[in-house]
Amino acid sequence: QVQLVESGGGLVQTGGSLRLSCAASRRTFSNYAMGWFGQAPGKERDFVAAMARIGITTYYSDSVKGRFTISRDNAKNTVYLQMNSLEPEDTAVYYCAARYSGTYNYPNSYAYWGQGTQVTVSS
Repeated sequence: QVQLVESGGGLVQTGGSLRLSCAASRRTFSNYAMGWFGQAPGKERDFVAAMARIGITTYYSDSVKGRFTISRDNAKNTVYLQMNSLEPEDTAVYYCAARYSGTYNYPNSYAYWGQGTQVTVSS
């Protein structure tokens, strides 16, 4: 079992930045690939970014590529999402998730989820 706790969400103006953090409970954190998903009101949970277990392989949705950066610190059992140049369309609850296998951008591939953190971008 892996428990994930997100933090760092909030209200920011268009063009601003936020850094989300996701702390994992297990020391075997490095065994899991990690992802971030966003869910806007009334919409499905959409893939945002993902990162492999170890190393530098990262994946991004087209809508955030060049603006968001995912990173992880396995020594701290933490994954981050640096969000720059934020737009009102980025407003959503952001969830981090842990995956042992499966497709990186498919929510059902992820076995463990955090509770989510709200990001609101005002125009």
